[in-house]
Amino acid sequence: MNNLVNWRQRVGNQRDWLWRGYQTRYTYLRAVESDRQSPPLILLHGFGASIGHWRHNLEVLSQTHTVYALDMLGFGASEKAPANYSIQLWVEQVYEFWQTFIRQPVILIGNSLGSLVSLAVAATYPEMVQGIVMMSLPDPSLEQEAIPVALRPVVNGIKSLVASPLILKPVFNLLRRPGVLRKWAAIAYANPEAITDELIDILAAPPQDRGSARAFSALFKATIGINFSLGVKAMLPDISVPMLLIWGTKDRFVPPSLASQFAQYNKNLQIMYLEDVGHCPHDESPEEVNQAILTWIRHGKGVR
Repeated sequence: MNNLVNWRQRVGNQRDWLWRGYQTRYTYLRAVESDRQSPPLILLHGFGASIGHWRHNLEVLSQTHTVYALDMLGFGASEKAPANYSIQLWVEQVYEFWQTFIRQPVILIGNSLGSLVSLAVAATYPEMVQGIVMMSLPDPSLEQEAIPVALRPVVNGIKSLVASPLILKPVFNLLRRPGVLRKWAAIAYANPEAITDELIDILAAPPQDRGSARAFSALFKATIGINFSLGVKAMLPDISVPMLLIWGTKDRFVPPSLASQFAQYNKNLQIMYLEDVGHCPHDESPEEVNQAILTWIRHGKGVR
């Protein structure tokens, strides 16, 4: 029955917050069962996703935890600003959101880009983080390491050429079509039944917003100039809080084999594999993921 309710009604009351002059969107669900020992949760989406991607998780998690979900700048219903996008920018957005609305240690939960931002937040502002749950954790530094030093200027030159508005604008206009998004989702998801009309609606709406093509160009350029000091292997050793890394064994975007490599850098990292699940475990297998998160927290893994 829950799936029959429009997704906007399942993600709480969405609100706007003006951050550094930019309109940003967040949602908030107060815990049904009040318990001062239950830390608040902040949910961070992946690239191209939004608050709506957590529609199968928010209500369940809010039974025992106060839950926040944030549309990072450039995504979802947040402003498609022509900003200088970077992991650091989103880290600052999350931190200042926490300063404004929460101001007590939280557990960060992220998928893909959101998991990388979560890790970077914990590395930069350890006082605000009590634990981290990451799903399909990308490491941008690995791409750079795989390219021979002599070829890096050539590769970066090609990327810069591709980042030209003359090329990116028609590419963006193609990518935001629902039919193309559905094919893209078919790569991200292992289970075709998870690719619903509702999911495509969630993915297709933000790219129609004013300034979305310009923001897409800025976001693409950000991937070229990313700060590799924020690579996963560079950050992990300094993280002292408990971490849960959930990975679908059929993730085609980020290799699941990276999980065991990451575990070598921090003994606080616990790994959980999900069989026959792709890049977005929280959406493709929400019941399993919700239970895993709540159990991990309940058993003290998500508490200092």
